[in-house]
Amino acid sequence: MFKTHYKLERNSVALALGIIVVSGIGGLVEIAPLFTIDETVEETQDMRTYTPLELMGRNIYISEGCYACHSQMVRTLRNEVERYGPYSLAVESKYDHPHLWGSKRTGPDLARVGAKYSDAWHVAHLINPRDVVPTSIMPKYGWLAKTPLEMKDLSLHLKAQQRVGVPYTDEQVENATADAYAQATPESAGQDGVLERYGEATNVRAFDGDPKTVTQMDALVAYLQIIGQLTQVPYADNNSEKKGE
Repeated sequence: MFKTHYKLERNSVALALGIIVVSGIGGLVEIAPLFTIDETVEETQDMRTYTPLELMGRNIYISEGCYACHSQMVRTLRNEVERYGPYSLAVESKYDHPHLWGSKRTGPDLARVGAKYSDAWHVAHLINPRDVVPTSIMPKYGWLAKTPLEMKDLSLHLKAQQRVGVPYTDEQVENATADAYAQATPESAGQDGVLERYGEATNVRAFDGDPKTVTQMDALVAYLQIIGQLTQVPYADNNSEKKGE
């Protein structure tokens, strides 16, 4: 076997052809499934995009490395759906760039964490995880509640998402900063605009408990509360029946 390999290495043409063949096989394995992507991703009418505040929270989630310990993909295994909830569907990651499915679970999977706990619980957990989960080994993120959220370039973030296929409208891009501020300050004049552009079910409240400021804590909690809630398809009766099979 090794002699054959050595002969192949000495023949540059044969080696080049071998590399092309192996690369072609690898490329085919990766590319072929894309031709059936329309059959893989479920159809849903209620799927919405992240609001600017939620998108910034997702960016903070990524920048703080939360994805390294928490996955966001409930598999179809019985023990997983019993612990976390309905198994994840492809459509739920439709607007995720990058996706955060993950495979490392130092902490629990978060695919169904949205609306599971109160905002106050999330804030307390992020400030000091041991206050709510005594056995937690999660680091503290208390500074998020003291750090103002940078919102000046929010329109650019939405434009970048537009480039990769997320259907943000020009109106949403133009109002990104105002919408982020309004979502975390429920008594502000822009609340109606947020609901009009992102739907009546959009969470509008002071996520960190302080309606006077918009902090990174607001953004992260807003994101955590929407994980698994962008569409209600996974919670439909037909999916629950599949889960129990």
